[in-house]
Amino acid sequence: MSLIVFVLGTFVVDHYKTIVIPHDLYFPPFTAITQTQTTSIHSCHEPSRSSSTSSATHQIVEFTDSTGVVDLWHSMSDSDLMEKAARVPRVANDPWKVAFMFLIRGSLPLGPFWERFFKGYEGLFSIYLHTSPDFNYEPPNSSVFYKRRIPSKHVQWGKSTMIDAERRLLANALLDFSNQRFILLSETCIPLFNFTTIYNYLINANQSFLSSFDDPRKIGRGRYNKRMGPTITLQDWRKGSQWFESNRELAIEIISDKLYYHVFQNHCSPPCYMDEHYLPTLVNKVRPDLTTNRTVTWTDWSGGGSHPATFRKINITAAFLNRVRYESNCTYNGRNSSICFLFARKFHPSTLESLLKIAPKLFEFSG
Repeated sequence: MSLIVFVLGTFVVDHYKTIVIPHDLYFPPFTAITQTQTTSIHSCHEPSRSSSTSSATHQIVEFTDSTGVVDLWHSMSDSDLMEKAARVPRVANDPWKVAFMFLIRGSLPLGPFWERFFKGYEGLFSIYLHTSPDFNYEPPNSSVFYKRRIPSKHVQWGKSTMIDAERRLLANALLDFSNQRFILLSETCIPLFNFTTIYNYLINANQSFLSSFDDPRKIGRGRYNKRMGPTITLQDWRKGSQWFESNRELAIEIISDKLYYHVFQNHCSPPCYMDEHYLPTLVNKVRPDLTTNRTVTWTDWSGGGSHPATFRKINITAAFLNRVRYESNCTYNGRNSSICFLFARKFHPSTLESLLKIAPKLFEFSG
């Protein structure tokens, strides 16, 4: 009887995973990866913690070289990973790369659109995927997302695990010293320009793009916990968008922090949300000079509530996309600019067909 129960239970669990995590929603094959130009390789050797064969096969972190994409998987603990990342050289030879860090549950339904965006620019970007650890489907080797998953852990919205995932992405990306800019993205994000425009905008920027501002409202200062003092005072307290972009110097500051992280971990709980307050407050404390205090990821909060607007197929028009792309005012490297956002969210999977039809010509994708 126990054997029957075990077999039945296994079948139910597997069937549940098939329904909840459909493989065909992951990264559909779209374009082939061409060989990259020779770039830097940084190998991190971690002493084996186990005599088992399985653990011994994941002791080296390697990165793209002239032979193509190499698996990013490794067995380092988070603390070891952060320490290694903080010691990696901060200056690299050309070409510099932009690290695209996707914090996702599992599937990337807009993957084909991103494939078009990346096509033809191999050697100028790196991709890192933080997924649910239960999601282990590997896209085909023709995809730019092939073997770009990093060792991941479960994430809960508004909890410290969200920050852990962001720091994990940054640390893995920092191990490749060719990466000089780091952008955090979700599965609902899209690029608003072609690769060349976004690459030049970020590589040539004098500062990072991480919003950090003093919000006097209940959803700002009202979330401050007096127990955070004296390490973090109300005057230090800041709010900002979770979706940030960082240069290498600021990224190292973020993964190196222990003091402020632990204060938040102990004293920031709902209605305090770490993903809205930790990085803005940290940057305000340690290196406010490194950020422009704005994000480059556009989100529509005009409807109010705790979640932004979600855009569907009917919303995708050239007029709508151009409004997001050009109808803003900000400063870039000290000069006024109408291009303030490089990415946008939240886009429903139903928008894929329309995006593939309108955006490549509108954005002047290569190929």
